[in-house]
Amino acid sequence: MFVRTVYATGDPAQLGTALRALNTRGHDLLEERPGYRGAGVFVDRDLGKLLTVSWWESAEARHNSDEVMSVRRPELLQPFAATVAVENYEAVVFHPGQRTLAGGGLRAARLEFAPADADLATDTFHAGVLPRLEVLPGFAGAALFLDRERGRGMSGVLFADRGSLAASRAGQASVRREGTAKAHVTVVSLEEFEIVHADVRGN
Repeated sequence: MFVRTVYATGDPAQLGTALRALNTRGHDLLEERPGYRGAGVFVDRDLGKLLTVSWWESAEARHNSDEVMSVRRPELLQPFAATVAVENYEAVVFHPGQRTLAGGGLRAARLEFAPADADLATDTFHAGVLPRLEVLPGFAGAALFLDRERGRGMSGVLFADRGSLAASRAGQASVRREGTAKAHVTVVSLEEFEIVHADVRGN
């Protein structure tokens, strides 16, 4: 599958307004788009950060959807958003885990790599990293997104509750250290979010 991420920052006091718009008008707009396969909404309420991930059955469906969403996105995110960054990726690894309830946690890492190492990154995550993540208490799903041409990506691991997210930090740090070394990947940022909503439909 293919994904589009939207990363917005702004006034934490206005975050609730954006969430209500995304969960109503934004949800309806996405559901109307051909090829839509689900979405996730994640927040850092203290700092005022919002991450959304929409899933698409093809790159073409994702592209076609953005003809509408790019026009409507500003009104959905205002008055919260002061900055907005939109990225497109291929979901090269996806482990749905258990159905994640609101209030759980996401740990997301942004990655950089040589484009020639995209397959190495995929294989390492699937065969070496994912099996070790699955045994962490509270594990609720994981995914690896790559932009092969630009050598950029994002990994995300979902946990069933915020306690499990916090307790997994040391364990995942060990997995991350070994995995990035084997995959020739550099982690350029590491963030944690509260799960507001996460639902992806299987193939």
